[in-house]
Amino acid sequence: MADQPITLLFVDDDDGIRRLVERGLTRQGLRVVPAGDAASGIARLKEGDIDVVALDQNMPGIDGLAALAQIRDMPDAPPVIFVTASQESKIAVSALKAGAVDYVHKDVHGEFINLLRVAAEKACRAEQIRRARDDAEAEVRAARDRFEKLAVEREMLLREVNHRVGNSLQLIASMLQLQSNSSQADGVKAALQEAMSRVMAVAQLHRRLYTSHDVQVVAVDQYLDAIIGDLNRTAADQTQPQLTLSCDHVETDPDRAVAVGVIVNELVVNAMKYAYPNGSGPIRVALKSLPNERATLTVEDDGIGFSESGTVQSTGLGQRIVKAMAVKLGADVVQDTAHAGARTVISFDVASAPAA
Repeated sequence: MADQPITLLFVDDDDGIRRLVERGLTRQGLRVVPAGDAASGIARLKEGDIDVVALDQNMPGIDGLAALAQIRDMPDAPPVIFVTASQESKIAVSALKAGAVDYVHKDVHGEFINLLRVAAEKACRAEQIRRARDDAEAEVRAARDRFEKLAVEREMLLREVNHRVGNSLQLIASMLQLQSNSSQADGVKAALQEAMSRVMAVAQLHRRLYTSHDVQVVAVDQYLDAIIGDLNRTAADQTQPQLTLSCDHVETDPDRAVAVGVIVNELVVNAMKYAYPNGSGPIRVALKSLPNERATLTVEDDGIGFSESGTVQSTGLGQRIVKAMAVKLGADVVQDTAHAGARTVISFDVASAPAA
């Protein structure tokens, strides 16, 4: 519209006024399309290529207000300026309420023509702004819809990946179990069993992510419950441990959750092996939610306790894994040597630290 003149449809039953407006606005750079009544004006409007309509009120047949209502019902209707010779403000008010963008008082000498040009230019600028805003809003909505669709597709893909990873890890654990069962060496059998429990701890996480409504969040209490269930089943053919779990509801991201799960697996397996050399006894796991998005994990038993060096009885690999996972969590690990058996307390942030 900036490169070509505004096209104004001027609807008025007075032939002299139409010629006066056409000459006056043409000299001022507008293109004027005249119409002698509302019906012919509306018919011309339907042909298109009209930027703004100037509409007289008093016309035979369809008057200005009735014509305005028909124009407003048209799709992509251009703005309408109401033109009236009446000095009664109620007509102008009625027109504005009916959807006109402006009004101009008409006089027979043509002094209103400059006002009509200003009103037409103002209306066209406002229409350009409105359409640009509508286009921008439509683009934002389309972009949001695309983003939401991509987010749904991404979540579905992540669930499928977690499902396949979980199945693969389950297959690996089953192979380790078969290899352990076929081994005649107690040391090899025990090592394979420990490897299997580590794989199962990670597999449980991926199973939970596959069935979760939010693949970015893991309920740690439910995850630990599944791990403890796997450990109980693994030890079913041995001396049954008195393994209990007490958890507050804690949620964190998958990476931090798997670190917590691996720590619990290592400490519980270690307690099963070393805490009660002459039988079995209680092994307690507790997860407590703390203020400021922190949590405390405790694994304890009433067995033989720590060695003279202050470390848990073990081969060392499990302790190295616990320390590595604690570093991943940014956690504080405390061995409570005052406890009658072995008691390990790990405090950690539930939320990941923000990227630098």
